[in-house]
Amino acid sequence: MNKMDINIIQKNIKKINIKYKKIKKILKFHEIKKKIKKIQKIFTQNIWNNYNLYSKITKKYLILKKKYKKIIFIKKNIKILNKYLNNINENLYKKKKIKIKIHKVKEIINSFKIKIFLKNKNDKKNCYMDIKSGIGGIDAQNWAYKLYQMYKKWIEKKKFKKKILNITYTETGIKSLTMLIIGKYAYGYLKNECGIHRLIRYSPFNSDKKKQTSFASIFIYPKINKSKKNILNLSEIKVDVYKSSGAGGQHVNKTESAVRIIHIPTGIKTQCQNSRSQHKNKKQAIKQIISKIYNFYKIKKKKIQKPQIKWGSQIRSYFLNNNRIKDHILKTEINNINHILNGNIDIFIKKNLEKKTNKKS
Repeated sequence: MNKMDINIIQKNIKKINIKYKKIKKILKFHEIKKKIKKIQKIFTQNIWNNYNLYSKITKKYLILKKKYKKIIFIKKNIKILNKYLNNINENLYKKKKIKIKIHKVKEIINSFKIKIFLKNKNDKKNCYMDIKSGIGGIDAQNWAYKLYQMYKKWIEKKKFKKKILNITYTETGIKSLTMLIIGKYAYGYLKNECGIHRLIRYSPFNSDKKKQTSFASIFIYPKINKSKKNILNLSEIKVDVYKSSGAGGQHVNKTESAVRIIHIPTGIKTQCQNSRSQHKNKKQAIKQIISKIYNFYKIKKKKIQKPQIKWGSQIRSYFLNNNRIKDHILKTEINNINHILNGNIDIFIKKNLEKKTNKKS
């Protein structure tokens, strides 16, 4: 094994050690050990007659034990890697063995890291995604459609499901779209995609082929499964019905099956036209408005302002002709725009989750 190979292996093992220490710190590993010992003492007491208490404690214990076992497993594998490194030689078999072990440990750490980052109350939930075109006219409408395609491909890669609830088509793309994304941690993964996405390209929609800047907004909010009694007062909503403008064959524009709901105190609107049944559309629009109202008051409590769809408020810029994407939150650039637009956005998602978690810890 040459010096270059040894250096690469050393760097990889060093990175793994750093990541392992970060995980221990974020998880507060010593506290986990203390909690496990405490629960084990409780199990020695006579709590079997109290089923609710026993069930609650057992559930907590299993979660802690799972985290503990994973950390110990990573620790053991790191020890093996360090042992390999200390006894490194020219043996090709050993080189392959070390590389396989490094890859395995990296995979375990990365999958575990994401679960650590997605620990907030609503992270596990399904979510709604609103896509709206902004400044940029027909180019912005086309850009909104491209963003929809990007997230659609990402959803497919994750093996999640989607349900289009409302869509307004234009000649070049879409004016607005709302979809429900169904999958474990859907909200947790996508929550940091919220904001303004800017596209800079030579426009295919004007004869001069001038450079055009277009904007579209992405708004993500968790699907809340709370009763409407707790959040929504039905006397405070206005319900409108109208003819569907989305896909639906002969049924489109013939019956007033589409439903729009307005929450009068906040001005929040939801629309649904994915079903031929007005009743089903209304039911879905109410579910959606409950989630929107819940999220609205949560944001208001934190005093977060919703950005306007215009210059200077973007979270990410896509320079189509330069094959470059700039993430303004992460302050990073990637030179492979087609790869990203094909749904490979995990690089941004993971880095954003890591950044937010590191800020808190």
